[in-house]
Amino acid sequence: MLAERMNHLGTETAFEVLARANALEAEGREIINLGIGQPDFQTPEHIVEAAIKALKDGHHGYTPASGIPPLRQAIADDLNSRHDVTIEPNRILAVPGGKVTMFLAMMIYGEPGCEILYPNPGFPIYESTIRFSGAKPIPIPLREQNGFAFSAEEVLSKINERTRLIILNSPANPTGGVVPRGEFNALIEGLYKWPDVAIMSDEIYGQMLYDNREHVSLIGYPEITDRLILLDGWSKTYAMTGWRLGYSVWPEKVAPHAEKLCVNIHSCVNSSAQFAGIAALKGDQSPVKAMVSAFDERRAVIVNELNKIPGFSCIQPGGAFYAFPNITKTGFRSDELQKKILEDAGVAVISGTSFGEHGEGYLRFSYANSTENILKAVDLIKGCL
Repeated sequence: MLAERMNHLGTETAFEVLARANALEAEGREIINLGIGQPDFQTPEHIVEAAIKALKDGHHGYTPASGIPPLRQAIADDLNSRHDVTIEPNRILAVPGGKVTMFLAMMIYGEPGCEILYPNPGFPIYESTIRFSGAKPIPIPLREQNGFAFSAEEVLSKINERTRLIILNSPANPTGGVVPRGEFNALIEGLYKWPDVAIMSDEIYGQMLYDNREHVSLIGYPEITDRLILLDGWSKTYAMTGWRLGYSVWPEKVAPHAEKLCVNIHSCVNSSAQFAGIAALKGDQSPVKAMVSAFDERRAVIVNELNKIPGFSCIQPGGAFYAFPNITKTGFRSDELQKKILEDAGVAVISGTSFGEHGEGYLRFSYANSTENILKAVDLIKGCL
């Protein structure tokens, strides 16, 4: 018999759509994938070379569960430089990807009888891991009319004595929404009344912003240092999704508990990947700027083209590399249209409902693909509809 909690563990639909797209390609179909959320760029060469050098230098064994000291110092230096803060390396954990930080946070804060707030539509693993922990997931609705940013007043209204943790994500997946500083300020001020509520800020897309928008990192609010978990990593910024390398910053009193979980779950992060991570943070940043610039150009193209599809309307995303068009006027449900577009047009996209109930009426398009493919995909969808 399986443990009852396994009934509450969800999945990530993007990988299911990818599997179906791959199956169609195996049948000889041409598929344009605008579903999977990963950069279509190669990891910069100097990062790859650092990993190769680490292997040649004999870095083949276990490392500390929290990460090698030079990596943790490089992370601290980067955060301190970008956000004008003072983070000590002892609060930092290197982990094999961003999802690990989510799982650690849910295992530390979640249990039956408590509640955890999360963005909806939002990354599906939030709700999945909350349910797995035994806690009750409480959605924070993200609405198109607000640019898919949360309302601090609404978030605060959902907090009660059972609330353990609030999950925030800006820039956001799947919407591309960016939360303005005013909403963060109001939320932090309101949280004075709830000193026992922790916050996990997912900032994995923090360096992918457009139109001179400001990235507001919660690590810049000293009043919540003792209850903030920062989630970040290399996957998106440095096109390193397959390297499985991320990091988190923890409250000083909580960090040992998170590290103990790491020891029990994965021992440590791949050794050579950690040296690659150091090279990424300390090396040439021009590949990052070039990639974000390319995404910005594609953003303009895809939003313009999506708004030409009958029944579609799409606002400008402020960050990440996702467009989240409203498709209610097509007459299709989100999951129906996702399937139709893949099967009939050969274009892989993700239903908004894959990101929660408030995603009904939307589709997620990743513009981490070439402009040529984006234009071709939209033409195929027009023909399909």
